[in-house]
Amino acid sequence: MKAVYTVKVSELFKLIDVIEKNVAEFQDLEQAMRSKLLDLAMQGKLVEQDPSDEPASKLLEKIKAEKAELVKEGKIKKGKKLPEITDDEKPFAIPDSWSWVRLGDVGDWGAGATPSKSNHEYYNGGTIPWILTGDLNDAHITVANQHITEKALKETSVKIKPVGSVLLAMYGATIGKLGILDIEATTNQACCACVPFTGVSNKYLFDYLMFMKPKFIKSGVGGAQPNISRTKIVATPIPLPPLAEQKRIVAKLTELFEQLDTIKQNLMSV
Repeated sequence: MKAVYTVKVSELFKLIDVIEKNVAEFQDLEQAMRSKLLDLAMQGKLVEQDPSDEPASKLLEKIKAEKAELVKEGKIKKGKKLPEITDDEKPFAIPDSWSWVRLGDVGDWGAGATPSKSNHEYYNGGTIPWILTGDLNDAHITVANQHITEKALKETSVKIKPVGSVLLAMYGATIGKLGILDIEATTNQACCACVPFTGVSNKYLFDYLMFMKPKFIKSGVGGAQPNISRTKIVATPIPLPPLAEQKRIVAKLTELFEQLDTIKQNLMSV
């Protein structure tokens, strides 16, 4: 009986080795597939164009008017005019109904702040969510691990970001990590938050930033503490589709990524 038991254990370990190898191979393949799908999406090759969609050029006119009104109302700062995108900055061709713009053109970007740690009144009993880069999980953010007080909000430069804001980590080991706020929250200075203008899907923006993540990581400077500045972020080109197509792209990517997740879960459960 002992010999039979030993054989069965040996066979079991062989099976585990096979499964682990398959999981590892699938994970590598999965990452490559996700990257390729994002690449196709951002070039306008994942879903078909619809001639009835309002072109991105018209959308940009509306965004420009909205931005001017927000500046007039004092809700956002005017900021420096971003330069036109040159042909050399366009890494690939896009459909005629799309437009190349800069990230600073599609939303209001701003970093957070850290209230003085020595002032306990800024933290003790706080109820206002305060997001750090470690909280970014490349997904929706529904809870915060830390909170600050109304006093901190009133006396420091922290600002509450609305639901739907897209967060991007700018420093250190978490550089390039992303999140979408499902709650109103403040952030620390290592998080750059974007509140998209009307007509820009926050999920499309999120998917584009996910596509750009390897480039952001590569372009990070600073040695032991690599970073990407807000200035560099807002100057980054982004291919902007019509809003209707943005939504189709998001829906298709969500569908395909969910299929990959299901395959991985099934493989892991074997």
